[in-house]
Amino acid sequence: MKILICFGTRPEAIKMAPICLELKQRNIPFKLCVTAQHREMLDQVLDFFELIPDYDLDLMTPNQSLNELSARILKEIDVVFKKENFDIVVVHGDTTTSSMVALAAFHRNCKVAHVEAGLRTYNKQSPFPEEMNRQLTGRIADFHFAPTLKASKNLLKEGVENSKISITGNTVIDALFLTLKKIETGYSNEFIVDLKEKVNFNKKIVLVTGHRRESFGDGFENICNAILEISKNSDIEIVYPVHLNPNVQKTVYDMLSGKNNIHLINPLDYPSFIWLMSKSFLIISDSGGIQEEAPSLNIPVLVTRNTTEREEGIDAGFSFLVGTDSAKIIENARKLINSFKTKEGNKNPYGDGDACEKIINFLEEYTLE
Repeated sequence: MKILICFGTRPEAIKMAPICLELKQRNIPFKLCVTAQHREMLDQVLDFFELIPDYDLDLMTPNQSLNELSARILKEIDVVFKKENFDIVVVHGDTTTSSMVALAAFHRNCKVAHVEAGLRTYNKQSPFPEEMNRQLTGRIADFHFAPTLKASKNLLKEGVENSKISITGNTVIDALFLTLKKIETGYSNEFIVDLKEKVNFNKKIVLVTGHRRESFGDGFENICNAILEISKNSDIEIVYPVHLNPNVQKTVYDMLSGKNNIHLINPLDYPSFIWLMSKSFLIISDSGGIQEEAPSLNIPVLVTRNTTEREEGIDAGFSFLVGTDSAKIIENARKLINSFKTKEGNKNPYGDGDACEKIINFLEEYTLE
């Protein structure tokens, strides 16, 4: 079986790297293609996990539209398909890369395996464009690796055959445990050293991230107003790695600069971010990956989105949906800072760190059919 692994963004790289490592460990040959929908952030993850792409499409250009990116992915991935005949392409999640590579594979009559399949809000504007990317990829995919039972039920409801679905947990937990193990055995870098010097880790750390398009403008202003109010608590330190998107940068720096206990920093590489997350008491974020990772660290997350396709974290008492409503963010942050306790016996609903093993086992069984 000829396998192509394809991804383009930093979150995809984090979640797909453990699959590549599992394939290597089992001596199963595969080719790796990156679209570089993200560039610098993607390269940091590749370096950390010691992965070298066989194909690098290098498609990132400033301010390109989603349609321009989609067209370029379709065109350039087809060049790869012309060079080699693959039996199966493995894509991830909800990006423009995943949906366009899946479509290109379908056009070439190549089977598609979808990692992190079945998550749904059923609101095509939230998250945008990720919800429709994931649904499009799901309609094309031949094999569906659902991280949870709920995701699996979504797929069954949509008519996917049960035999084509495998409930695996989320590969982000595999990546998290691999990274924590490296940190525990002495891994450090300049970013971690710098954070130790700048931030008072004797206080409760509130970690903030944000990048969703649907929050640009008033949404980010509301979030910043909430952060300003939360920062009045002298027992906390707020650390905010600010996304590079100008729509985020201008608002955040205009509103939050110059505060003693608010640290606005550049985006961190993956291991540094995991180190910082492990030191945090509360996270305020619109990230999907953080909603999945934080339960393994017993850290609550205020989800600054109006909808989430990761409801399992809410049900387990780790995530709290607050949108971009300043009052909700402030109220819930104060409650959690003062008295957060998860329900006794709760474990991470997104898995135990063995998702990649289950995925590769499924693919190996497929080759024997």
